[in-house]
Amino acid sequence: MARQANEWLVIVNPNAGIGKVSRDWGRISQMLDKHGFDYKALFTDGPLHAITLVAENIRSGYRKFIAVGGDGTMNEVVNGIFSQEEIPTTDIKAGMIPVGTGNDWVRTWGIPTDYEQAIQLLRKEFTMLQDAGLVSYYNSKRQGTRYFVNMAGLGFDGLVAQKTNADKRRGKGNPLLYFKHLLGSLFSYKSCNTTIRVDGREVKDLYFSIGVGIGQYNGGGMRQAPDAIPNDGLFDLTLIRDLSKLSIVANVRRLYDGTIKKYHKVETMLGKKISVHCKTPILLEADGESLGHSPFTFDIIPQSVQVVVNENKWSKANKTEPPAV
Repeated sequence: MARQANEWLVIVNPNAGIGKVSRDWGRISQMLDKHGFDYKALFTDGPLHAITLVAENIRSGYRKFIAVGGDGTMNEVVNGIFSQEEIPTTDIKAGMIPVGTGNDWVRTWGIPTDYEQAIQLLRKEFTMLQDAGLVSYYNSKRQGTRYFVNMAGLGFDGLVAQKTNADKRRGKGNPLLYFKHLLGSLFSYKSCNTTIRVDGREVKDLYFSIGVGIGQYNGGGMRQAPDAIPNDGLFDLTLIRDLSKLSIVANVRRLYDGTIKKYHKVETMLGKKISVHCKTPILLEADGESLGHSPFTFDIIPQSVQVVVNENKWSKANKTEPPAV
């Protein structure tokens, strides 16, 4: 127990990055050895397996975890942390060596995608407490829930993620896969009459896309929630109303340069509790994982996950610096 509490458990998703983790794990493990990590590595064998591995090993005494993979791998590690009740979630450290196709969670925290740089950052163990979100959704008539730590996308975002993830499961993929489906889905997707309640305030409109952000990025670098602070206890909502296909194409750049909220068809809100109802069910993705359809409810869990971050880049990039643990 004593050794396990100080030892890192490395959760390796060999399929992440369209198989890149499987190809690069030898290099990554050599770097972990080089930098003196005391660790044990476990490989996932399919979707949701990391959730089980993390929960079981917390009960066995582990308190420090590294996700080797993409945003979905980190999402499963976090869900494993929340799925057990023996230890407060804030007593468990979670870090990441990003090898995914999107790598959006790490962008907000300034975590490098270079393996050695990410490992050097993990070695410093500078941690902060960030918020988590809990979303409730449906698959047919069955209700499900999922924790997330970066961003949830509803409507058009959910459709694009569904198509992207289907290609990944078939072994097809490249860094532009999300953008390919973003453009390709424009002609098939129809905006939905949606009612959104945020902390008692209600808005109704024909919405094309809805982003519920803890972090700032999604879709492989789109800055859809540019002002999000990941531990302020609030969701940052980006609501994109119905607009023409030409307007969408003309303003895609705004999603990447962080000016999306300045567009007149976009409304932003802050809130702790959100519900979303649509006349026609819309799809959901959270941290890039395709989950289900509306209706949805979202609840924020403030400063509930202890994560290893880049101290220098966070303090330089943000006016408000979250407290260190």
